[in-house]
Amino acid sequence: MRRFRDEETKEMAAILRDNGCIAVPTDTVYGIMAAVNETARARLYEIKQRPKSKEFPLMFSDPSQLEEYAVTDERALKVIGELLPGPLTLILPARGKSLPGGQKTCAVRMAFGVLRELLIEYGQPVYLTSANLSGMPECRNAEEIEAQCPALDGILEGHPLYQKASTIADLTQKEIRIIREGPVTRDDIIRAIEKGELKYD
Repeated sequence: MRRFRDEETKEMAAILRDNGCIAVPTDTVYGIMAAVNETARARLYEIKQRPKSKEFPLMFSDPSQLEEYAVTDERALKVIGELLPGPLTLILPARGKSLPGGQKTCAVRMAFGVLRELLIEYGQPVYLTSANLSGMPECRNAEEIEAQCPALDGILEGHPLYQKASTIADLTQKEIRIIREGPVTRDDIIRAIEKGELKYD
């Protein structure tokens, strides 16, 4: 399995365009990237041995890309403006049939650093899911990923910052629900809504 360096974004983007799957270090844990289409999605399910009833989160290089995939109200835009990029996954209403799975909600993250550079080079959002077999603990390094997911097309070398999975917050209802506890707290989200400015609209 090939290992990539930060400066090899063109090579990694080419793999994504070819419906390949790449493990990358995020600000939380290692994740696996794949293109948002039926072919790459099927491959991602196979690599992770994940039940097809579970959809994959999306990662974007810029908040302006969100509108094609998710519905963002004023509350969501304030949270995005204040807390993303960061160790937070937001669940928002999905927009129409923009996703291969046709789901009603969309889990979104925002890229920064070399991952943002990669997505800009690629030119599209990607699926981003934890680098592990379904039901197993998240992989913490390249060696664990190679052992669990040998069918991957490559690994971007690096070190996740938090070594802890992102907070998952559901903003699809009036009441904010924390689906998974992580580095960002419910109070952080509430403060972002109360004090945040509409940076993206």
